[in-house]
Amino acid sequence: MRLTKHTDYAFRVLIYLASMPEDRMSTVQEIAEKFDVSRSHIMKIVQKLAGAGLIHASRGQHGGIRLGQPKESIDLRRVIELMEATLAPVNCDDPVCIIKKNCTLKNILFEGQRQFLEHVERYTLADLAEPMVSIAPLLNKNRRS
Repeated sequence: MRLTKHTDYAFRVLIYLASMPEDRMSTVQEIAEKFDVSRSHIMKIVQKLAGAGLIHASRGQHGGIRLGQPKESIDLRRVIELMEATLAPVNCDDPVCIIKKNCTLKNILFEGQRQFLEHVERYTLADLAEPMVSIAPLLNKNRRS
């Protein structure tokens, strides 16, 4: 299973926010620059994460974004399921596959997917953010200099 860039960038946004002090607000522009990703991509991701309550976003001069929940309560499966358009490993219906009734491949792939999601569900954003302490200088460094 390969996650989309949308999900990858969502994890980057969340890891970045989780590595910041809780009282610090970040901006979409700041995150886009740190990861060298288009601002519009980050904006779409932030809107989706905010809509799900995973981050808090406020507008205005003193606005910004920060985590909307404790990092220990955000499990990785939740993020994947939110960001991925579909998690189905195969589509036997469009077009309808002629071997669909007797095919065991779909069962094997769906079982693998189930195990993958159960595995990532055991981990939280806190598990991802903890190692970031050692690379905090990279996150705080101005990439354009």
